[in-house]
Amino acid sequence: MEDAARPPWALTMKSTLLWFRQDLRLQDNPALAAAIARGGAVVPVFILDDEGEGRWRPGGASRWWLHQSLTSLDASLRSRGSRLVIARGSSEAVLQTLVESTGSDAIYWNRRYEPAIIARDAGLKKSFNAAGIEAKSFNAALLNEPHTVSNKQGNPFQVFTPYWRHCLTLPVEAPTKLIHARFAAPSRWPESLALEELGLLPTRPWAAGFGEVWTPGEAGAAKRVKSFVAGAMESYSDKRNFPAVDGTSMLSPHLHFGEIGPRQVWAAVQAESRDSGVFPPSKGAGVFLSEVGWREFAHQLLFHFNHTPERPLREDFARFPWARDPHGTMLRAWQKGRTGYPIVDAGMRQLWHTGWMHNRVRMIVGSFLVKHLRLSWTAGAAWFWDTLVDADLASNTLGWQWSAGCGADAAPYFRIFAPVLQGLKFDSEGSYVRRWIPELAHLPSEHLHAPWEAPPGVLAKAGIRLGETYPSPIVEHTAARNAALAALKSIRTPAGSAE
Repeated sequence: MEDAARPPWALTMKSTLLWFRQDLRLQDNPALAAAIARGGAVVPVFILDDEGEGRWRPGGASRWWLHQSLTSLDASLRSRGSRLVIARGSSEAVLQTLVESTGSDAIYWNRRYEPAIIARDAGLKKSFNAAGIEAKSFNAALLNEPHTVSNKQGNPFQVFTPYWRHCLTLPVEAPTKLIHARFAAPSRWPESLALEELGLLPTRPWAAGFGEVWTPGEAGAAKRVKSFVAGAMESYSDKRNFPAVDGTSMLSPHLHFGEIGPRQVWAAVQAESRDSGVFPPSKGAGVFLSEVGWREFAHQLLFHFNHTPERPLREDFARFPWARDPHGTMLRAWQKGRTGYPIVDAGMRQLWHTGWMHNRVRMIVGSFLVKHLRLSWTAGAAWFWDTLVDADLASNTLGWQWSAGCGADAAPYFRIFAPVLQGLKFDSEGSYVRRWIPELAHLPSEHLHAPWEAPPGVLAKAGIRLGETYPSPIVEHTAARNAALAALKSIRTPAGSAE
């Protein structure tokens, strides 16, 4: 771009457009650090580009979180003498307009790893660099970027344990700290939409419960990781599977939106090792870091197998005979938490009320959909995409293909969770079920996970009328299990064929 095309007031100092995406934080933000180090003004911008996101534009719950997180980011920027410029439309068109209106000669951003975004960003970088605008990207989201990790054969890992064992031999960079109290603002700010004009907040009141649970933003993320590392992390390996216990970090939405980065999480765990000199400082800490590793593994798989959000990694599952649900009756019962299986229904209701679900319960409800109801994992992935505040394409895809037995390092399809036994094992006192299914609150624990087996007098005393106040099971476990195994048998590779 020629200087003559720039507004006269912009020629007094160079400036850098700082393009925020899923990196909504100031600390450990390499693109921000580079923009400040470059000198001159920094113009932070966020662009809502639904067209550019394609099929995977943020769902309803994610949009709620995004609104809150952008509010927090703008406040943090203003405390440092800056602000967030907000725009809607094509990323390329908006950035080009901002280059022209601010006279910026550089655009910095942190990388994303979804296939469509990688292709779009490569095109943007090529286009702007060719026009004389420095376009650079950085890694803020992962400990190890997907293209830097491979097995001894030079291929991507498809099994988690050797992947993570390899990653543990690699150095982890220390997070960068933003020490500048303020950073340079442009001589004149470009036009910006008000955040409310993006229309991110839901028009229905279904998200009312989100604020009871979550504090989106960089400060909320820092508070949550500090609390977890100092408290529940030590017993994480023992308590993480019990949904009624506050035993998990609940950092997933903060990580997805980049309000905290994995290097910061790693450093927080390392800080707990200072007294003992042992890293990780406890068994719980080691298991927790391996869950950070699962997130990394998910991004590696998405990067190398970019068809997996729509198609199974294991090609034989493309022939799987999913059940027909022409009117969506079974799917809606699952979505609404009306299957008649309390542990499943509790999870789905927790999801609807809070935008989040305990990971053990995610496995249970996922297994129920793809095995008891024999509905495609893609239907579950689509529902989670719209209702989870931590909806992440890599993690969502890995999780659902794991449940369906069709992905990398997946649970075998023939491993079918019995929902009653899962409830008895992981919610033996029924605290979780009673929290999310109040109509069963007065049922004794021995009957809570299979109310259809309770004597009529017990049901009456608890105020339960099966089929009215709480549904009867929509499928019978043994029959559903047999049907699932028969479906699996139908796609198995014939004996003697190469697998």
